[in-house]
Amino acid sequence: MTRILSTAAAALFLATAGLVAVLPATARAQTAAEDPQIEIVEMVQGAENAPVTVMEYASFTCPHCANFHEGPYKQLKADYIDTGKVKFVFREVYFDKYGVWASMIARCAGPEKFFGITELMFKGQSEWARAGGDGAIAGELRKIGLLAGIENDALDACLNDAGKLRALVAWYQENATADDVSSTPTLFINGEKHPNMNYAELSALLDEALAE
Repeated sequence: MTRILSTAAAALFLATAGLVAVLPATARAQTAAEDPQIEIVEMVQGAENAPVTVMEYASFTCPHCANFHEGPYKQLKADYIDTGKVKFVFREVYFDKYGVWASMIARCAGPEKFFGITELMFKGQSEWARAGGDGAIAGELRKIGLLAGIENDALDACLNDAGKLRALVAWYQENATADDVSSTPTLFINGEKHPNMNYAELSALLDEALAE
């Protein structure tokens, strides 16, 4: 069953100690008053002028999202994104603090490495997400960052960035509210909302959109 975001759980998560408490125990940062205005980069693959845009809302801790990225997404990339037919936009959903930590590491090296790190996150999800307590999970996520070529100091800076954390959660909340996203993965094809689906269903919808 597709994971559903509980409204009550989301409200509690977003309100927790000004969000700084969701950082790893070793990562505490400056106050919000010291943070400059932070712009969140939209993570995009494919040709900017592609005739069809697919937007995915996904959580790094969602098993159904991991399954989507191990299967339908890879076929989508080969058949539609890499061939210039589809522009793909990835937007994170935060069910819990671990999803935020994963997002901060995935974004740590910028757009150039984001999708590669995302692939590692989903591929190893069953391991890092079940590593145990906060310290163990943070440690496993750091390993993924190191494997992707991010230096220790850069990882520390990313995980210490409380301003970025607040900006990411506010960005997620604004987007999910505007698009009425309550479960993951949720797909939008040229702005039309769709639930999780297999590749045959997705391909049929894309071919229909391309024919219009």
